[in-house]
Amino acid sequence: MNEVVKGAATHQRLIALLSQEGARWREVSHEPVGKCEAVSEIRGTALGQGAKALVCKVKGNGVNQHVLAILSADQQADLAQLATHLGGLRASLASPAEVDELTGCVFGAIPPFSFHPKLKLVADPLLFERFSEIAFNAGVLEKSVILKTEDYLRIARPELITFRCTSS
Repeated sequence: MNEVVKGAATHQRLIALLSQEGARWREVSHEPVGKCEAVSEIRGTALGQGAKALVCKVKGNGVNQHVLAILSADQQADLAQLATHLGGLRASLASPAEVDELTGCVFGAIPPFSFHPKLKLVADPLLFERFSEIAFNAGVLEKSVILKTEDYLRIARPELITFRCTSS
């Protein structure tokens, strides 16, 4: 299955959700690029507005949880901090097969919404503190959504936890 077909159902579900919830958003079509820096330039948005979506596995201490962890594209995730917040001992990125099963999208195209009951949604609050809009790939690599931050928080309702790397 090619990448466009793979994320098409997620894309349609996302657009339907945003429309149904009365969100303020716009869609941008562009070349299929997976790098945050390149796509933010194409979208005309700041790198820090980008909502980077990481599918992670948190394990240990009786925890075995898949997590969709969202953070600003200009930040790096601290997976140990993520695991600790969720009561686990360690966190790692999920395999491509797990990403496919839980999101229906390829790496780089995952929107910051969980449509799978076994995929817990968490987000680092910095993403929502600096800009009035966030930007993200919309299930497919060649379509992005720019969405009002307050509408994202109202519709997606992520658990807000700090898990970005901080420089010492």
